[in-house]
Amino acid sequence: MLNATLLCKNGNLITLLENCKSLCEFKQMHSIMITIGFPLTQEDAFVSRFLSFAATSSNNMDYAYAIFLQLPNPTIFNWNTVIRGYSKGRNPNKSISVFIDMLRMGVTPDHLTYPFLAKAASHLQDVRLGLSIHGRVVRDGYEADRFVKNSLIHFAGSFKDVDYARKLFDEMPDRNLVSWNSMLDCYVKCKEVLLAREVFDSMSDRDVVSWSSMIDGYVKCSEHSEALAIFQKMQGSSINANEVTMVSVLGACAHLGALDQGIMMHRYIINKKISLTLALRTSLVDMYAKCGAIEAALAVFHGLQPKQTDVLIWNAMIGGLATHGFVHESLEMFTEMQKTGITPDEVTYLCVLSACAHGGLVNEAWHYFKILAQNDLNPKTEHYACMMDALARAGQLTEAYTFLTQMPMEPTASMLGALLSGCINHRNLDLAEIVGKKLVELEPDHDGRYVGLSNVYAVIKRWDEARRMREAMEKRGVKKSPGWSFVEILGSTHRFIAHDKTHPQSEQIYNMLKFLVKQLSDSDPEMSQDCIFDIVDM
Repeated sequence: MLNATLLCKNGNLITLLENCKSLCEFKQMHSIMITIGFPLTQEDAFVSRFLSFAATSSNNMDYAYAIFLQLPNPTIFNWNTVIRGYSKGRNPNKSISVFIDMLRMGVTPDHLTYPFLAKAASHLQDVRLGLSIHGRVVRDGYEADRFVKNSLIHFAGSFKDVDYARKLFDEMPDRNLVSWNSMLDCYVKCKEVLLAREVFDSMSDRDVVSWSSMIDGYVKCSEHSEALAIFQKMQGSSINANEVTMVSVLGACAHLGALDQGIMMHRYIINKKISLTLALRTSLVDMYAKCGAIEAALAVFHGLQPKQTDVLIWNAMIGGLATHGFVHESLEMFTEMQKTGITPDEVTYLCVLSACAHGGLVNEAWHYFKILAQNDLNPKTEHYACMMDALARAGQLTEAYTFLTQMPMEPTASMLGALLSGCINHRNLDLAEIVGKKLVELEPDHDGRYVGLSNVYAVIKRWDEARRMREAMEKRGVKKSPGWSFVEILGSTHRFIAHDKTHPQSEQIYNMLKFLVKQLSDSDPEMSQDCIFDIVDM
């Protein structure tokens, strides 16, 4: 407890303030100051630090603002402190109103004022406000200020306005690392990964933000191998990764199914003593689950106390179990989640419905689908698609089609695709033809829709229709996209398509395949003819 006598005797208020370790202690100090009648106008240096502590130590800026209102003659630093606090908080609008009050009081903004206002405009997603702030910047002569310009580039990036951001960037005569990172971040947000790479390669200096942005850019554009290549390059530099970097890298491993690399990334996190935050643990769970290492995912998940978890990590674990066929375990974990007091969200129910679909649990799927609406959560197209998948997999095709026609929305390709798969698997080819035609109408530029319907016609030996579908596909200029296979060997991921010869070790690979064909032919000629007849022509 702070001592009032000590406060009065020493008068060393700044030292006492520096020793405050919490908002609670700060309020105790403030209470004593009020009790002894200490005015906040005595020392400008102390008042500025006192206000700054209040503005940065609490989520409730109104407390700091109440202190600010007690100042008879607040300085520009005091005004900026309040504007900054509100710009980062839950009510950015307040920073604008404080700025207007400042202008009415005749206080002139400085180069520190405008970056906070630009941040508020970004948080509010208000383009007109941001442009108005830019106009004030020009009017007050701060357009050449690097700190102000960097904040405007960041503002442009938040609205994905690449041309505006690039114009601001190109106008800067003296760029620093923040300038480059802001421009890089803008390109990444806009998924302009090639332009982002140009900026990245042009940087004379890079920090962890630069590397993390570039890796994240490749992940967002689904170029996961490139993301891992950049991370490998980063390891050769003097920069160590942080939590943000590793979340992106683990996401790349998850999408590639690169378990060996994922394990190496987990080891890197431990060796570099990167804090295992909840977000990072969630990424680890997601990576292990998507790579099929369910035991490892559970080990990371159970490394947390239930009170330390949130809905995201539960979703990752429930979804991972569902995807790999652990249906009952997935539903049991959903029940356990609710017992811990975590409220399920739309994604949770999507994972649960997926589990029911994979396990053929139609009644349970209906149960969870109805609960979704009862819990004030709006079923989205993905939930309807999962419900459709559950019905179609179970062979309840009439119910599935009725469900489709009674939905409050137009059917999506994923819904129709699930129904088509069910029709083919359960040999209801008349309905398959109807659904297949709808899919072609819905996505006329999707190669798989033509191939799917053509295959339906082929199964029922309607060869003319099957040929016409292929011809319609060619006439429209739709080309069949090749299917890629991924193989992870010694921590490196390799990808192939049928008859692929682009791999640098293609000759050795095909020689090995021919060797295997010969071995199979010698041991079982009939099996070799049935299973690998297409390899011998390589």
